[in-house]
Amino acid sequence: MAPTRKQHASLAFEIPGGFTAIPVKFQLTSKSHHYLYVKEHRVRSENNTRRPLDRTLFVLNIPPYCPEECLYRILSPCGLIQSIELKEKPGPEEEPEPEPAPSKHFRTQSSKGFLVAYVVFKKASSVTAAKKLRPKEAIVLSTEKQPIKTGLQRWVAQYSSASLLQADELQAEVDAFMQAHDKRVAEESARLAEGDGVPDGEGWVKVTRGGRRPALPRTEAANLRAVEAERRRRAKKELLNFYTWQHRESKREHIAELRKKFEEDKQRIAMMREQRKFKPY
Repeated sequence: MAPTRKQHASLAFEIPGGFTAIPVKFQLTSKSHHYLYVKEHRVRSENNTRRPLDRTLFVLNIPPYCPEECLYRILSPCGLIQSIELKEKPGPEEEPEPEPAPSKHFRTQSSKGFLVAYVVFKKASSVTAAKKLRPKEAIVLSTEKQPIKTGLQRWVAQYSSASLLQADELQAEVDAFMQAHDKRVAEESARLAEGDGVPDGEGWVKVTRGGRRPALPRTEAANLRAVEAERRRRAKKELLNFYTWQHRESKREHIAELRKKFEEDKQRIAMMREQRKFKPY
């Protein structure tokens, strides 16, 4: 059956699994478009204040050139957006960590692949409106007013922003980072020391990595002793007289050793006889 005129009116459509496909394209001159798949977030084990079930929209297949600002521009007509959480893959929400202040000297490693997003609206009706979003044409992400820099333009912009550095500002940022790092390490060490040797409710004692005596640096003599001990340990594991030729060679070496000792004993006996000989003159 041929599609009706109503089906031709928009590029968006609904696919199995409750997803709605929203077409987007990078720029106006792009000949092909891309699809974002959205559905209402319905995972009861993740029902919390950051991802409420009735106000959270799950978005799949987000291309690398679609930042958070583009998602806000695409979905803001459906209602006020409270937060947008971009992740590399779907999964349960992790404990929120304090985000460091944005740095202009060091760039964080950004994901190079496709992403997923959890969009939380102010009202539950906005999720329903987003599921019914049916644009007649693909939504353009990079416009003249809000361009997205990619390729050489993005590299030039990153180089220009990072090439002109102020030494005092860079040193201050490094010092602040190291102070925060030392503080975290001290807090972690204090926490481990507090629970070291203390049994839990079931009587188990957690053994921490730190010892009472710090490890001493190895000297050259200690390294040689360690290498010799390792050589002796490996020598014990070798198969002795396992093959026929090994057994034959060991016999030959044993016979040669006996002959050598016999000749040495003969020389020693002859010398003793010479020494006992009486020589008055």
